[in-house]
Amino acid sequence: MTDPDDILDLLAARFAGAAGSTAFVDRGRTVTYGALLAETDAAGAWAAGAGVAPGDPVVVLGDYSPEVFALLLALLRRRAIVVPVTGESLVELVTVLELSEAAWVVDTRGPERTIRATGTQAGHPLIRGLASRGVPGLILFSSGSTGRPKAILHDMAAVLAKFRRPGTPITAIAFLMLDHFGGINTIFSILGGSGTVVTVEDRSVLTICRAIEANRVEVLPTTPSFLNLLIRSGVLARFDLGSLRKITYGTEVMPQQTLDRVRAAFPGVVLQQTYGLSELGVLRSRSREDGSLWVRIGGEGFETKVLDGILWIRSEYAMVGYLNAPSGFDGDGWFNTEDRVEVDGEWVRILGRDSDLINVAGQKVYPAEVEQAILALPNIRDVAVFGEPHPLLGNAVVARVVTETPESAADLKIRIRTACAAELAAFKLPTRVLLADEADLYSVRLKKRRRA
Repeated sequence: MTDPDDILDLLAARFAGAAGSTAFVDRGRTVTYGALLAETDAAGAWAAGAGVAPGDPVVVLGDYSPEVFALLLALLRRRAIVVPVTGESLVELVTVLELSEAAWVVDTRGPERTIRATGTQAGHPLIRGLASRGVPGLILFSSGSTGRPKAILHDMAAVLAKFRRPGTPITAIAFLMLDHFGGINTIFSILGGSGTVVTVEDRSVLTICRAIEANRVEVLPTTPSFLNLLIRSGVLARFDLGSLRKITYGTEVMPQQTLDRVRAAFPGVVLQQTYGLSELGVLRSRSREDGSLWVRIGGEGFETKVLDGILWIRSEYAMVGYLNAPSGFDGDGWFNTEDRVEVDGEWVRILGRDSDLINVAGQKVYPAEVEQAILALPNIRDVAVFGEPHPLLGNAVVARVVTETPESAADLKIRIRTACAAELAAFKLPTRVLLADEADLYSVRLKKRRRA
């Protein structure tokens, strides 16, 4: 078993060795690694004084900042179970408190950090098991878009073990949310490699571009939906984004048209598709080439296999389990990702989640395939395809479309159905086309909404 103190001591030693270097540029405020270490010590004393005990689930309300990260480190030192919740959380706080059995709520959003006891004593066997082993934990939540969210418990000693080896120092934007595994992975990767985290007030195209230009950001970890917004916004010429060396994208299927446009807009920038799940962690990945949707995933601590077109993964960094659902692992520790893939030797191409598939009279439709055909048309800014109940077919295909310039829904439907009919089987053609605003297409995490 990995001793969490060993990893935390290793990180602290790295921070001390880079004491004068910049750890955070927090909305324009520069914070060094030395200051981050001092803040971690102060947060630890504050938590101890409040009475936070090992094994206590602690909800932390806030977003990326040096103070929030220092508090997370301090709570892990106390062997607490951290439950990060951002203002853009898709899960209601009352649900978070219930499922995590939170003993404490820390609110970092005001001018002063506050803490309150809930009076709850954790009784879940998985939580009590972590506490009995003296191991800190992390609780994250699925989005809850298809029902009640799942509470995902991680052993943070296992999660932190991935960062034992330091990476190359980089300057990167904290784009993915702090209550998302990708966000946790990003911030520990950057700081574990003595790099610089750049925080932003919001994740709009203008704010991100300004932050890249002002701070000479080298790496932008983001989503395909954001990249589409970036390319279509028309603002690229207003900013100097020449510092970018790599753009990583994941969390949803990338349309080939969007990838082609990003490649043309950022020649010389490495485009890397990433893959991970909150239940398993983030795998190492390598795109076959910058303009390809084929990717090789795995790396140390991960094994992959494909059964009946579905990707399965076994991970040393896997969750302890769900707090409110069956484990999701088979008897040999393999996890069904529910992602459908194509395979070409060591490379895979992700087609989409099984839960996103549209069943039309027994035939399966991949939303991304239909979106691909529609995005190739002129005057299309973006599109989200989803299924809605149909009395005869079971489900019908619906396209929610954002256009570049105004166009009637009737004309748009004719154009889309005609173009799709030339490429796709008849059962894949949209039966309805809805005009939409960009706000209707994306979640607060800047992922595409494929729901009615």
